[in-house]
Amino acid sequence: MKPIALAVALSICATPLWAQDKMTLLLDWFVNPDHGPVIVAQEKGFFADVDLEVEIIAPANPSDPPKLVAAGQADMAISYQPQLHLQIHEGLPLQRVGTLVATPLNCLLVLDDGPIASPADLEGRKVGFSVGGVEEAVLGHVLNTHGLSLDDVELINVNWSLSPSLMSGQVDAVIGAFRNFELNQMDIEGVPGRCFYVEEEGLPPYDELIYIANPGTMNSDQIQRFLAATEKATQYIINHPEKSWEIFSGTAPELQDELNRRAWADTLPRFALRPSAVDVGRYANFETFLFEAGLIPRINLVSDIAIDVMAQ
Repeated sequence: MKPIALAVALSICATPLWAQDKMTLLLDWFVNPDHGPVIVAQEKGFFADVDLEVEIIAPANPSDPPKLVAAGQADMAISYQPQLHLQIHEGLPLQRVGTLVATPLNCLLVLDDGPIASPADLEGRKVGFSVGGVEEAVLGHVLNTHGLSLDDVELINVNWSLSPSLMSGQVDAVIGAFRNFELNQMDIEGVPGRCFYVEEEGLPPYDELIYIANPGTMNSDQIQRFLAATEKATQYIINHPEKSWEIFSGTAPELQDELNRRAWADTLPRFALRPSAVDVGRYANFETFLFEAGLIPRINLVSDIAIDVMAQ
């Protein structure tokens, strides 16, 4: 009987006392350095440390994640603060529950050696974009700061082909380019670009990448643990930039190139050090900006847009 009892005891010891809670996180696009804290938290076991099993999914279409979260088909998604404001007004049950990248990445991108020395030089020229609505409002605000309007430029939908359309001469500038990617991509290809940073051109600062959830179905406890794990991962990244790059890039061969290495270095200082914290003024100011731009019919309370889930 003793061997049997020992075998049972060993079996009990080898079995976890409880199963990890499962979560599904939809990315905004394919895995890239913007997702550093999520990937490092996964690879370092920080999610497992808080009893979470996180399934990370890259979407086939970048417009799908908010819709899937709103429909209850995923627990959370990475999305964009500007789009969240619009989606809430469109009736999607969504709320910001955390921040991933705490500064704008968007910029108005031109050729470094081209004729555009200032946004004012865009009069009568072509500007490419990928996402209507917010990007047009952003561009319009930048142009207004320099005495122009959207009527003074020709808008061309370049369908996510931002830097190629600029380098080929199809357009004279693009809005919606990310300063940590397109600038590096163009430099690597020998056609340097130059950014006009939207927050330096009169636009209210905002969180570029955020975590969103459905307020009616979200599991606050799981989200709290998720954010604690990604905060720990961010601290690790800041403290160990080279080692964390090795961990991140080691997850896929396509990440191990010069573009991703440069983007990693440029993105690192922009990660939210306190991912759960909400800057109420920032969200209120951006909601007001969208209202004044005519993109939303009214101004929502910040509590309807963003919450500090740790305080729930």
